[in-house]
Amino acid sequence: MSVVAAAGGYPPEGQGDFFLCDVFDAIPKNDLASMEHPLFSLGTRPDRRILNYQHNGTEITVVPSVKGLATIHDKDILIFCVSQLMAALNAGRQVSRTLHLKAHDLLVATNRETSGDAYRRLRESFERLAGTRITTNIVTGGHEVTSGFGLIESWEIVRKARGGRMVNVSVTLSDWLFRAVLSKSVLTLSRDYFRLRKPLERRIYELTRKHCGRQQAWTISVETLLKKSGSASPRRVFRKMVRDMIAAQPLPDYAMEESCPVT
Repeated sequence: MSVVAAAGGYPPEGQGDFFLCDVFDAIPKNDLASMEHPLFSLGTRPDRRILNYQHNGTEITVVPSVKGLATIHDKDILIFCVSQLMAALNAGRQVSRTLHLKAHDLLVATNRETSGDAYRRLRESFERLAGTRITTNIVTGGHEVTSGFGLIESWEIVRKARGGRMVNVSVTLSDWLFRAVLSKSVLTLSRDYFRLRKPLERRIYELTRKHCGRQQAWTISVETLLKKSGSASPRRVFRKMVRDMIAAQPLPDYAMEESCPVT
């Protein structure tokens, strides 16, 4: 199976106590390590599996809380935070791993509804991100350190509106993710990433963006793609889902095709 980049380019890539998320229309950015390796559940129901992953010297164990593993849709929060921090760094501003943000801005930037239910789901995302624990030797910022951490260190709702809806949120990122930001170990995402609703579409887009980049094509076997995606589906089911994606072509900036092995 090969993934071929379609025509079109990408936008250029671009320490106080806290950082205020106030960059209007920040370009979406994602950290390289979580694009490369499966740290998030692709499930739509609470996923309480312990995930173990090894590939080319990288070892990862992901342990859920009682709320379940953080999902790839929960990752929108991290992408929003990384995007804000990178926009500030590129503008010469000082940043911090504690960010203050408006919940409404996060929902709009990640193509979510702004209903009361959306705010409830956002709170659940914060809980899963803080509760999911990762142990890994992934290098970030030029350092290989085996460590354990949550995807975010802490969060709190700073203020609520009269109807009980959250307004402002404070988020403290893990040192691990903040090092990736400071070293600019990130890639730009298409804004249409947030329009991808199916978890596997998002995950395969991440892998394609990371590996294909501006190359003409990137080829990967179904077995390796299954492993790197983090999907819990059996191989035959996974292959069917990938073939459905090839028929639908949902990935922004890339086309997918299946190639037969050379005999």
